[in-house]
Amino acid sequence: MKKICCTLLGFYGLVLMPDVGADEQKLDLGVIEVVGVTPLAGSDVAIDDIPAHVQTVSSEQLQEAQSISLADYLNRFLGSVHVNEAQNNPLQPDIFYRGFVASPLLGLPQGLSVYVNGVRFNEPFGDTVNWDLIPEGAIDSMTLYPSNPVYGLNSLGGAIAVRTKTGFSAPKHELEVYGGSWGRHSEELTSGWNNGAWGYFIDLHHFEEDGWRDFSPTNADQAFGTLSWRGDKGSLDLTLGGNDNVLLGNGAAPVQLLDQNRKVVFTHPDRTITRLFFSELEGKYALTDDIVLSGNGYFRQNRVKTFNGDDSDFAACEDGSGFVCDDDEIAVDVNGNDIMAFANVLGATNNSSQTNMRSRGGTLQATFGQDLFKHKNSLTTGVSYDYAEVHFNADTELGTLTDTRGTTRSGVFVDESRVRLNTDTEAVGVFFSDSLDLTEALTATLAGRYNYLHIDLKDQIGTELNGSHSFERFNPSAGLTYRVLDNLTVYGGYSEATRAPSPVELSCADPEAPCKLPNSFVADPPLKQVVAKTFEGGFRGNFNEWLGRGDLKWNAGYFHTTNSNDIIFRRDASSNLISQGFFDNVGKTRRFGFESGIALNYPQLFSGIDDWHFSTNYTYMNAQFLTGFDTQNPLNEDEIARVVKDDQIPGIPKHMFKAAVAVDLWQRLSLGIDGVYNGARFFRGDEANNFAKLGGYWLFNGRAEYQITQNFAVFGKVDNIFDTNYNSFGVFAEADQILGDDFDDRRFVSPGAPRAGWVGVRLTL
Repeated sequence: MKKICCTLLGFYGLVLMPDVGADEQKLDLGVIEVVGVTPLAGSDVAIDDIPAHVQTVSSEQLQEAQSISLADYLNRFLGSVHVNEAQNNPLQPDIFYRGFVASPLLGLPQGLSVYVNGVRFNEPFGDTVNWDLIPEGAIDSMTLYPSNPVYGLNSLGGAIAVRTKTGFSAPKHELEVYGGSWGRHSEELTSGWNNGAWGYFIDLHHFEEDGWRDFSPTNADQAFGTLSWRGDKGSLDLTLGGNDNVLLGNGAAPVQLLDQNRKVVFTHPDRTITRLFFSELEGKYALTDDIVLSGNGYFRQNRVKTFNGDDSDFAACEDGSGFVCDDDEIAVDVNGNDIMAFANVLGATNNSSQTNMRSRGGTLQATFGQDLFKHKNSLTTGVSYDYAEVHFNADTELGTLTDTRGTTRSGVFVDESRVRLNTDTEAVGVFFSDSLDLTEALTATLAGRYNYLHIDLKDQIGTELNGSHSFERFNPSAGLTYRVLDNLTVYGGYSEATRAPSPVELSCADPEAPCKLPNSFVADPPLKQVVAKTFEGGFRGNFNEWLGRGDLKWNAGYFHTTNSNDIIFRRDASSNLISQGFFDNVGKTRRFGFESGIALNYPQLFSGIDDWHFSTNYTYMNAQFLTGFDTQNPLNEDEIARVVKDDQIPGIPKHMFKAAVAVDLWQRLSLGIDGVYNGARFFRGDEANNFAKLGGYWLFNGRAEYQITQNFAVFGKVDNIFDTNYNSFGVFAEADQILGDDFDDRRFVSPGAPRAGWVGVRLTL
């Protein structure tokens, strides 16, 4: 996202507070905001000419909000976005936009694509998104697009495009330190510089906390740097990044246990380690005033290790043989020996995995700005290639539970749960996007992308997981924007997007051989790719002429997406385990709704010292199954639950509301408060809508900043001001085997964090 002139007009983001003496923050109502229409830089189009509701965020907004991550900001301020905290770690949320998810969890139907500097950030194994890998301090801008085929696979609901800072966009040096509740502290050093031709930017960040729940510490180390060159006609950016993060999020716990103490966890540890190396060379060259070539090449390596201490489905065989059984079958270790029922292998399991991913590729595109038949026109066309190698290992180790429900190690690994899987993924995309001004008021947009994806699965133990799968499709989009008045635009459009089954889903898709998530894969039957067809239309405008010196923008729109061959994890109705199932195409699903928003900036409302900022967003969202299917009753594994047309998709609230207000006083003191309402939603696993919903909740957060000098500021924030007890995620599991017969309620929830506060200082040079 790029801005012309010197202002912030983030349409949905909250514009909070200007830097002291920063002229670029002064209100200028004559600006035109532009955004890229492809993942790669160089394809800018005026945001008002895009036939969809696009939301943007700047680095200033991220800093002013005092959010701990990009995902945190999305949750608090952007319309149609909500979070499920399934992991209960602040750096591992499930981000939903219009009912589609981008999550670090394997097995979720990833319906959003994420790009950083034009490089796809969805992982090649599972299409997951590890939010902890994106350093917030290095972000220059972020754009959230609704469904757009140009952004490739997984863009069913939309795409998130991040641009990072360079020495030209952020030529300053900054040290920021804060600390407070739960032992959380953060230290971040950024430095940017340029001499007009060469520049650099670096970001070094350390984040650490004990966590507000038991046994839930987090340690994240991030490093990011860019070396840049700028010439009269071209530019080059070499970017390097790395992470070494250890994240513990012990997830959902039984509601009866949380009634006693909301800080406790059910079993532990649930640990994720991510280690990323990222490199990219991106360039742009203007052949003429109207033709711009852009391209990038990248190498990305990410190693993800998980270790989940859980309860056990294994027990001593009932026949008194002295062996360990799983559902009346004797368990065998990886050496082929029957496992003896010694005390050190009963009561717990350690489910571990290691995913080594290496991906490389690049994109080339050309943008043509010549008039077409004497009408203003902007055409971008390009091609992308991505190749990834993945080595996935998974094991289940037997152990015991400690007094705190932690797990012990025995060194005995179950053979049936052992997975050694290698995958090769090759993707090719050919895309275009064209915006033509038919009149001074009417703009037509036509875009499309051809995707080809080939996946090879290679079982390193046997042959059951072997497979070769290819998917291809051309996805089009078209739309119109019409400026009815200078301050009123109407827009409408249609788009198609697809996601192919991931290697994770393909490895667990046999109804005759169900598996246990996240790591027990057993077979490789075919699945169909998911096709999403989206209609969107609405109005946007401003009331600036009425306000005089103020700036008020508004939007109201409708969206409607139908998925064909949607893929979900179906619990096996014939199994006595509620965690066992398979991935399946379940037919059609639909997500539709209405969204509206207002963003107001009003300087000197009551006097010459106060500048006010206000934003609000409301979304009505209806996510439904359109095709019926059978699944397991989560409260009685011996019963079948029938999902029928119009049943609600779990985990998605019907109502979302956000509001924020902030004031700048004397251009030194900034005060702000924001509130979020997320409505009730069904528990994951209750696709048939047979049981009570997880309750909705309000959350309010406050923040303040005082600019002592031009170079030194102090700041602080309080989250969950009213100390609300809330739960953002619900699922079904069994607790009575560990906690006793009194804990017979199978509802598990992820509790929200209580009231907490932090204070910090920032030095800028």
